[in-house]
Amino acid sequence: MGVGKTRPFRTSSLSQILLGLWLMALSTTGFSANNQFLVLNYHDIIEVEERVPPFDRVAVCQEHLEGHFAWLKSHGYQVISVQDLIDASEAKKNLPDKAVLLTFDDGYQSFYTRVFPLLKRYHYPALVALVGSWMDQKPDSTAPKDKALLTWDQVRELSRSGLVEVASHSYDLHRGLIANPQGNEQPAATAHVYDTDLGQYEDDEEYRQRILNQVAISRDFIWQNAGIAPRVMVWPFGEYNETTLEAARLAGMPYTMALRDGINTLADLRAVRRLLISDDPNVQQFEKIVTAQRGDRPQRIAHIDLDFIYDKDGEQLVRNLDALIERVRAMGITTVYLEAFSDPDGDGNADALYFPNRHLPVRSDLFNRVAWQLKTRSGVKVFAWMPMMAYKADVPDDWRVMEWREGKAEIPSHIYTRLSPLHPDARRWVGDLYEDLGKFAAFDGILFHDDGILSDYEDVSPRGLRFAKEVWGLSDDFGKLHDTPAHRLAWARGKSELMLQYTDYLTQRARFYRPLIKTARNIYALPILQPESEEWYAQTLKGFLKHYDYAAIEAMPYMEKASKPEAWLKELITKVAKEPLGLKKSVFELQTVDWNTQKPIPMEIFQKEIKILKDAGVQHIGYYPDNPYDDQPKLETLKKHFSVEIQP
Repeated sequence: MGVGKTRPFRTSSLSQILLGLWLMALSTTGFSANNQFLVLNYHDIIEVEERVPPFDRVAVCQEHLEGHFAWLKSHGYQVISVQDLIDASEAKKNLPDKAVLLTFDDGYQSFYTRVFPLLKRYHYPALVALVGSWMDQKPDSTAPKDKALLTWDQVRELSRSGLVEVASHSYDLHRGLIANPQGNEQPAATAHVYDTDLGQYEDDEEYRQRILNQVAISRDFIWQNAGIAPRVMVWPFGEYNETTLEAARLAGMPYTMALRDGINTLADLRAVRRLLISDDPNVQQFEKIVTAQRGDRPQRIAHIDLDFIYDKDGEQLVRNLDALIERVRAMGITTVYLEAFSDPDGDGNADALYFPNRHLPVRSDLFNRVAWQLKTRSGVKVFAWMPMMAYKADVPDDWRVMEWREGKAEIPSHIYTRLSPLHPDARRWVGDLYEDLGKFAAFDGILFHDDGILSDYEDVSPRGLRFAKEVWGLSDDFGKLHDTPAHRLAWARGKSELMLQYTDYLTQRARFYRPLIKTARNIYALPILQPESEEWYAQTLKGFLKHYDYAAIEAMPYMEKASKPEAWLKELITKVAKEPLGLKKSVFELQTVDWNTQKPIPMEIFQKEIKILKDAGVQHIGYYPDNPYDDQPKLETLKKHFSVEIQP
């Protein structure tokens, strides 16, 4: 989002604040006949003369909507109905080539007056989603005061036309509820409500019952007023999780819709992706959105220590946070990798966490607050930066990674004190933390810390050696595992795959509550520059590119003590570029501090490295660390080289 390039919008509306959240998850997949389809999402349709400040960023003018319809028709897109999807999923028919479903949220009067005539002219079916409490005109309704809604007579007429599927947009979940001690309101469907009087969150069963009741009420309300039994739930703000999906299924709405760019398949209609049409795109912009799926957007990333923002003094903490928000907004970047754990001594191990959890101390319930402020005030995506294994925890020694030293297995001397992914209790323990993170925070992705390593002398616990024999078909004797390069590499590849699967497990635990999150994982440069060094790290770029949305490469020549830093960086880029999707899925993280000298990297060097990356076609660039107090790296440099212009 380029500095000064955004249009003003209504910050009083949670749906407006959450526009940035809707545009977070991106996909570049194309689609073909019979099993894939695209869903477009619109909201209010306005006249051209209504396009005056303050802008409603999710409104589209009628002239542009007509242009979108004409473009779809002229380019061979086939507009389908919800029934077409259901029939295709039940193998009763095939979807046509370039199948597209049109959806309109919130039930505005403009759907009847401006969209419905176009549907009849083009013979296009569409879906309209109604918010029960808005239709019911409740005094505390969150409905926009300046927008007229459909009447029930109009809803019944739309349904009888055979062109319009009437869906639920919830009864009263289209609002924010307090979701942390600082009082931030977050989407009601996915937030565990924080009771400010009692000083506690609603428990899982209270949350589940609230969602079950709300979804059932929304179904009954539409039936009672229109005689229509909705079979589709459209999630407010696109936010859902496994609990909401269960509630929709039990209420007779097994088909639900979210907001996430990408192509759908018939494999799972429980939560359909929809492409939000925002910022009133003209036909040329609309064409790019539909064909590119916003997948060509570069990422510019600041990797931030929450330890650096936290302060015991509450007033100072607020000042620190405000300064961070303003700095990130001024940068014009797209993404923040935000520390979710506390590591005050800087050894890379988590001493505590910044969110409520069942196993470790909570230094402060702060992560959700900071992530939400960054998302809504600075307009960035937020990835939760979390260790894979390095936790200072009071657990049995046999849960930990073991190293072969002096003829026996011992606790490693490595700075990272790691829990072993081979131990089922340790694995579940860490998984609990990721699930708790998903429950108590709103974020867009996970960055797995660089602690996910196993050297050629690890993990040699009895369990680890037994696993090597029984699962990988290797020896359970360390001497034989280590006696030849071939044996060492085979053992390393088993461990590499083990940790990929382990992070898949951690991701799934978090996705129970945050199903749309993306993944990135830090990888050291040496396994890329010298692939044989996989046995020292149990890391491979190929594996990272396959398993994660992004490989976050530590492109830090001074950390690696490279004698020729520029040549080192160019060689790293060349190696990555040789991999399919290497440059498309890799984030090159530059360093802004030389930890060998404890001095800042000069800005002329930092800018030169950025130029090397851009000239080589690198798409995604980040840096670590950020020091807002000393303006390192310089804000003016970031605004010049990291700012990304806003796109519809």
